[in-house]
Amino acid sequence: MRHFLRSRRARLSPGDVGLRVGGRRNTPGLRREEVAVLAGVSASWYTWLEQGREIKVSEDVLEAVSKALNLDRTEHAHLYLLAGMNPPAARQEMSPEELCRLRLAVEVWQPAPAFVVDRYWNVLASNAPARALLGVQEAGSNYLWSFFTDGRNRNRYPHWLDVASRLVGQFRVQAVRFLDDPNFEHLARRLCSASKDFDRLWAGHETRGSGIATVEVRPAPGRRGAFHHVVMGLHQRSEPLLMLYLPAQIAGDRVG
Repeated sequence: MRHFLRSRRARLSPGDVGLRVGGRRNTPGLRREEVAVLAGVSASWYTWLEQGREIKVSEDVLEAVSKALNLDRTEHAHLYLLAGMNPPAARQEMSPEELCRLRLAVEVWQPAPAFVVDRYWNVLASNAPARALLGVQEAGSNYLWSFFTDGRNRNRYPHWLDVASRLVGQFRVQAVRFLDDPNFEHLARRLCSASKDFDRLWAGHETRGSGIATVEVRPAPGRRGAFHHVVMGLHQRSEPLLMLYLPAQIAGDRVG
């Protein structure tokens, strides 16, 4: 902690953080007292923090110190770990270029279904097979909401309850990754009110991994098809999620 905070102080000048420079300075960078003022803590408390003393550190204080020292995302997480705390999961927005590439990847996956969702399972992109076979709605809709509230999905999936259980378990795992994000609880409450099935499954507290699962669909009355469903995180992120469906027969042929 000591070496890290001192090095972050040393790289900043008072002018970098909007402070006036008064008189001659013997050492480069910010003084401890200046960091304390910027963070809204006492100079003695910040000194103890930098010295690594056994003091009680809150998330609010770490956020204030991080902001005072202009820490980037990696440094911010490192500060939390040095303090013995888990860093909060930051929202990782996609650039327009990244989203464009994802949409292209989803389109070229045809004729098999593919779509992309954000951390809340809002649809970012989908191809025509995903919309026709799986009932995925247009970008901006919530996949979980449409799955549980659109009665047509029970006809699309011969084993609807199995698919529903897996989706809820995966959503719970995703929610745990973002414990500080209240939007997950808000969405879960809305889904519980709108769907008795979601309410019952959510109350079970089951979790599911993102491994390969076989999903059967009913594209038309009297017909069935099977896909291997793969959930992929992108760029070592926990969001967004790329949902790929590989026809089971093709997958079997490749394996064999």
